[in-house]
Amino acid sequence: MNLRQMEVFRAVMFAGGVNSAAALLHVSPPAVSKVLAQAAKASGLALFERVKGRLIPTPEAQRLYQDIEQLWQGVEKVRDTSRELARPTHASLRLVCSASLAPYLVSHAVAQLYERVPRLQCRVQVVAPDIINQTLVERSTHLGIALAPHEHPSLATVRSYQCGLACVMRSDHPLARKKVVKPSDLAGLRVISSPESVPFGQTLRRAFGASAAAMHRDFECTSSTTACWFAQAGVGVAVVDQVAIAGGLLAGLEVRPFQSAEKLPVEILRNRYRPMSVTEHAFVEEFDAAWRGMGERSA
Repeated sequence: MNLRQMEVFRAVMFAGGVNSAAALLHVSPPAVSKVLAQAAKASGLALFERVKGRLIPTPEAQRLYQDIEQLWQGVEKVRDTSRELARPTHASLRLVCSASLAPYLVSHAVAQLYERVPRLQCRVQVVAPDIINQTLVERSTHLGIALAPHEHPSLATVRSYQCGLACVMRSDHPLARKKVVKPSDLAGLRVISSPESVPFGQTLRRAFGASAAAMHRDFECTSSTTACWFAQAGVGVAVVDQVAIAGGLLAGLEVRPFQSAEKLPVEILRNRYRPMSVTEHAFVEEFDAAWRGMGERSA
């Protein structure tokens, strides 16, 4: 007897007849009768005798029913487990991300994920791109969300985005009166920069072009988020990736588009040899929604 035949046999035993079993299984009575005949043939047993229009189980059927009932408890457990895995209320998620992505995008995606998985066990680490790759290759984390990621043959891109640049300064800074800041507008100003030994520093060098020579670039930091803190303190103006200032989280800072064709890649990464869980797919959906929301707010 296969599992479907056992299910129908059990339903007839439990409900006491073909019509009642059909209602229980949401199928037609002829369909139940057909499967029941197949179950009798497969088992090699006479399972029922018809007495005055009623099906009466044989002693062999009664004995078989006891074992099938025990088996069915395991079947129901498998069904419950599959439902829980498809719509988990308990799950674990380990993330690593670039500093610019943590304050708004990753935090909002995680907050929305908790609405879907209320008992989620989540850990987030903010690290450099090389560490993102290392933890994914070692499988000590599930997903990496990287700004200007470093390629690795063992990693696959789940989702990719492009972000531009923005200029941030204190509200009392003269540039705050402009709608768009051009590289030439930064001439003679202290510009919080990034070392050219890192990818973001190279992006800024290309964005500034020939205007870089007229800027005071005597202060460097390695993260756009850190650059915003120092701009807030009045050290200078900063040109940062747009994701670092998403959501307007830093009070007292003015944000203006920076005129440049330069774009920075943002990618959600995974180990290509490790399939994603339902919870990981759900995080990607929430991150994607947060990204679209950021675009609407920026507009």
